[in-house]
Amino acid sequence: MSPTTHAVRMGLRRGWTEFVQSLRSTQDQGYFLFTGSLVLGYLYLRRDTPVEGTDLLLPTVTLPGLLGALIAFGVVLGPAYTLAMEKEDGTLLRHRAVPYGLRGYVTGQLLFQSLGLLPQLLVILVPGFLLFDGLMAEPAGWLTLGWVLALGMLATMPIGMVIGALVPSTQKVGTWGLLPVMGLMGISGIFQPVQQLWGWVEVLAQCFPMYWIALGMRSAFLPDDARLLEVGESWRTLETVGVLGLWAVVGALVTPLVLRRMARRSTGSQVEAARDASLQWVR
Repeated sequence: MSPTTHAVRMGLRRGWTEFVQSLRSTQDQGYFLFTGSLVLGYLYLRRDTPVEGTDLLLPTVTLPGLLGALIAFGVVLGPAYTLAMEKEDGTLLRHRAVPYGLRGYVTGQLLFQSLGLLPQLLVILVPGFLLFDGLMAEPAGWLTLGWVLALGMLATMPIGMVIGALVPSTQKVGTWGLLPVMGLMGISGIFQPVQQLWGWVEVLAQCFPMYWIALGMRSAFLPDDARLLEVGESWRTLETVGVLGLWAVVGALVTPLVLRRMARRSTGSQVEAARDASLQWVR
C-alpha cells in the first residue's frame, strides 16, 4: 500500500470516528435541536404569510434558502474552529511529523464535516415536510439537492480551512469567520429577494457561494413557477454550477498551499505559547 493511500485510509477512519462521536455528544445533539427549533419556529410563526406574486407561503420559499445558509455556515465555521483549535493544541504539528499526515488530516476533515450535515438536514427537513406544503414539488429535486450539496461543500469548506489556518487564535475565528458569514446571510436573498437590495450589494452577493447554494436549494425544493421571483426569472442552473465550481477549484488549489505554509511555520514553542494564551483567556 502506498503512503498516500494509507494516509487517506487513516483520514477516512478518523473522520468516521469523529462523526460517530459527534452523534453521541450531548452538546452536538443540543446544537442540532437548537438550530432546528429556531428555523422551524420562525417559519411556523410566519406560516400564513403569502409571497407576493405567487400562490406560495413564506415558509415554503424561505426554508430552502435557510437550509443552504445553514449548510454554508456550518461548513465554513466548523473547519475553521477545528483547524484553529488543533493548530493550538499540537494536533496539526503531530500530523506534519507523519509522512503525508496533512493529506490524511484533510481527508478526515472532509468526511467528518460532510457527514456532519446529515443530522442538521434531518432535524429540519423531517418536521418541515410535515408542517409546510409545496416542498420538493418534483422528484427530480432530490437529484438537484444532491449536486448542490456536493458542489456547495466543495466551494465553501476550503474557505473555512483557510480561515482556520490563518487566524492567530481560536478566539479570532468569530471575527474572521462568523461576522462575514452572518453578513453574507443577510444579503444573499434568503430573507428577501436580492433584487430589493442596492445594486452594488446585489452584485456583491452573487460573487460568493452562499447566494448560489441558496438559489440551488430553492430550485430543488420549489415548483418551477417560483423561478419568477429570482434574478432574470430563472434558476440559472449553469451559472450556479459555474460559480460554485470555480470556488471549488480555487479552494482546491489554494488550501493545500496555505496548509503547507502554516505547517512549515508551526513549531512546538508556538503551540505551547498558543496553549498558554488560550488558558489565560479562559481564566
